[in-house]
Amino acid sequence: MLTYALIHPPLLAALAAAGHGSRILIADGHFPCSTHTNPAAAMIHLNLRPGLLTVDDVLEPLLGAVPVEHAAVMGSGGDPVPAHDGYRDALGAHVPFEEVERFAFYDLARTTDTAVVVATGDQRQYANLLLTVGVAGVTPRKEH
Repeated sequence: MLTYALIHPPLLAALAAAGHGSRILIADGHFPCSTHTNPAAAMIHLNLRPGLLTVDDVLEPLLGAVPVEHAAVMGSGGDPVPAHDGYRDALGAHVPFEEVERFAFYDLARTTDTAVVVATGDQRQYANLLLTVGVAGVTPRKEH
């Protein structure tokens, strides 16, 4: 029995196969995972029902499993997105955080760099989070 915070076997296997520079998409319940992601990405379905699990529920144990060097979120077109504040807090000030226009975000999720897609039941709009895997033991720098 694993005593580690992340114990989902398919997600652990997908993360182990992803390396530095790979992207992990944690998608809200509205994201079109079947048509707007890399078809070669490992698809992990954690969308049991609406509202369960949320992106935050996945992010917390995932941060203990992989280093993150960059984060991108889907922008709403100007309105603040409450979910983004929680992501910033969880990731910390050392992880660069970028808001990307919706269709540009879809383009990023479709690239071959997207190695893992986690579908959640998160019902918040624009709650999608795209993480770039960093290097273990290295703290990313904010560019000026």
